[in-house]
Formats: sequence, C-alpha cells, structure tokens
Amino acid sequence: MTADEIIALIKREVKPALGCTEPIAVALAVAKAAEIINDNCSCCDCWRMQADFRLDVAVSGNILKNGMGVGIPGTGMVGLPVAAALGAVCGDSSKGLEVLQGLTPEAVERAKELVSKGCVHISVADTEHLLYVKATVGVEGGLQASAEVDPHAYAVIEDDHDRIVETSFADKILMSSESAAAAKEYVQDSYDLTVKDIWDFALSAPYESISFILGDRELNLALAEEGLRGDYGLRVGKAIRENQKEVFGDDYLSYAMGMTAAASDARMAGSTLPAMSNSGSGNQGITVSMPVIAYALKYKVADEPLARALILSNLVAIHIKHYLGKLSALCGCVVASTGSACGIVYLQGGSYDQVCAAIKNMAGNITGMVCDGAKVGCAMKVASGVSCAVQSAVLALRGTCIPSTDGIIEDDVEKTIRNIGTIGSAGMKVTDRMILDIMLCK
Repeated sequence: MTADEIIALIKREVKPALGCTEPIAVALAVAKAAEIINDNCSCCDCWRMQADFRLDVAVSGNILKNGMGVGIPGTGMVGLPVAAALGAVCGDSSKGLEVLQGLTPEAVERAKELVSKGCVHISVADTEHLLYVKATVGVEGGLQASAEVDPHAYAVIEDDHDRIVETSFADKILMSSESAAAAKEYVQDSYDLTVKDIWDFALSAPYESISFILGDRELNLALAEEGLRGDYGLRVGKAIRENQKEVFGDDYLSYAMGMTAAASDARMAGSTLPAMSNSGSGNQGITVSMPVIAYALKYKVADEPLARALILSNLVAIHIKHYLGKLSALCGCVVASTGSACGIVYLQGGSYDQVCAAIKNMAGNITGMVCDGAKVGCAMKVASGVSCAVQSAVLALRGTCIPSTDGIIEDDVEKTIRNIGTIGSAGMKVTDRMILDIMLCK
C-alpha cells in the first residue's frame, strides 16, 4: 500500500464516535429514515417532536448483544430502544457516528416518551451479516403527505457502523449500493499491508502528514478526565487512581490502567463526550491510544514521537481487525491493547523485531477473552488489556518472546495475526451464539 492509501485507511477507521457504536448505528439508520420522510413530505423538521412514530428496528445478533446493556449518551438509560427513539427525534445522519451530537434535554424527554408509549420495536434480523441494522420509521400524524402516500421509510446499514447501503420511501427503493461485504471481498484480495509496512510507515512518514492522529489525545484524554471527575459505571479508573498508596502505586502501569479504564467508564455509562474510535469501536479506540498517551504524559514525550507511536498502535489494531472482522466473540480490547503494546515498545526505543515480539506475547496471553456485549463492565477488561500490553512490551524489550512451539504462535508474525483472526471470526461462532442466548434468557 502507498503512503496515501495507508493514511486514507487510518482516516477511514479512526474517527470520532459519540456513544457505543452499536446503538449509534441504530440511531444513524433511524435518523436517515426519518430524514427521508422529511424530504419526501411537505412538512418542516419540527414534526419529529410532534408526530407519533412507529419504529421497527431489525438488527443482527451482534448488534443486539452490544446494545442491550450499554449507556446511551445523555439519557441515563441503556439499550437500543432509546437510541432508536433519539435517532428519530433529533438524529443528523450527516454526522455519521456522531449522529446524536447536539442532544438536548427536550429531545431526551421526547425519546423517553416514545419508548414508554411502546413505539419502538426491536427484533433480531434473519441475516448472515454480523453487523446489520434495518430501521423502518412510520408516522401516524403531523405530516402533509398525499392521500396515496403512507409516510414510512427505511434505511439499512451493513458491515460497517456508518455504511448505509439501502434506503426506501413508501415502498420505493431510493438508493441501493454494493453490499459492504462484497466490497470487502475486493479489499481482501488486494490487501497487502504487513506489520513491517506499518513499522516503516510510522517511522518514515512526514510528521505533517500524520499529525492529525493527535486527535486521539484530544478526545480520549478528555474522556479519561471526565471518567475521573464523575461517577460513571463501575468507576474502575477512579478506583485505580484513588488507591495508589494502598494497592496500585504511582507507576506508569497504574497510571495507564487508570486513565484508560476511566475513559471507558465514562463512555460505556453514557457520557456525552465523543471517543476517537478505531475499527468502528470507541472502546478499542480508547484502548489502542490511552496507554500510549499516558506514557507520553508520564515521561513528557514530544508530539512527533507520540504521533508516530499512535500511528503504529492504531495501524496494528486495524491490521489485526482486517482478519478478525468488526464484530465477533473475541473481545476487541485484545486487538486494541496489542496495538498499544507496539506503541509502548516504540516509545521506549524498541525495534521492529521487538514490536513483533510484543504482538506474539499478546497473542499468547489474552486471545481467548470473550466479548459478552458492551456494558459498564468493559472498563475492567480494558484495564486488564492495558496491564497485559505493558507486560508484553516490557518482556519484548528484554528480548523475551513466546516461542512458536506455544499454541497459536508462529515464527512469522503475520501468520500469528491470521491465527487470531481465524479463532475470533470462525472458531468462536458457536461461542458468540451461546453468549447471546444466555443474555437473552436472563
């Protein structure tokens, strides 16, 4: 891949996201459907606050799993219904994963009213797509539609959280694009990025072309500070930072764990601050960047080496996710913390071989951590991932690497990465279904 293609890849996969991306994908699809109604009826946008809706949202099992227990920004509520209602009331699809930006108390109250009135219906779609949302919006009053037109519309999202592939109004298809899955088949065939390519790019790219990645620090550090100020979720980050003397100490490891977990605490409990996401996940974006940012803050690292470390960490995570897929039964913090381990190795003056060793150490350590949905408890998994990342980096810098005789580790780091992807995408399919069945039967 050329330097321009790598930068385009980063900008496509590293972007701001307000709220957990699975319910946000639902809000985005609903918002698009509501906007279609608005565009095709003689009415002003105020109907969103006045008309009665029926919202029918069909989602894949993985979207349901990751949307059941996670906080929705600004609402004090969890789950897909209120996210869908907010998309109908105030969503702006042009903002992508920040579709709920500019949320107001009035919009929150209107959304809660729609949920309490039973206007929102969530179902599991019959689809092979792991990431799928079909949101249908019907309106019962408040619109000046012709007598022949029933004002209802739908929008479909597939395979990427912000990729709308089909829209319809009054049973007429307005737009239908190539499935993201089909597009990815082409990308898979032409994909040739390697860890060595990533390493070379991170070290050699002109600073002015990669300085945009410092947006990671701006957004995710603000989330971490918000998590430490407030009482979000399980307050994992706060507990780590406030128990320095008794348990954790004031070293880099405790600092990195506390700051990263605090950002996850805030995000998963419904903070209205956006995260800088990675590969469609805010938690992964936090975990891939905050340990690196924490190192830079602790040891006063300048912006340019920090930017290069963040490029390295983000690209390694994107590279692994290419083989794993956006959603699976494998916890995303495994992938993200592997990226941050590489960034830590770089900031400590490590070599390419030591980066490869850190990846292998991570693969042999926490690859089996399962994803049982997005929720406040994710902050504990994030903290565990950070701890493993620092351990793996320290061992790699000492010349210690898990050998290829162990488990899924190969001499070739690329084969090791593909093994992680195979386990998470194919090997854990039954696990994924079992986790969802358990969650639905509670």
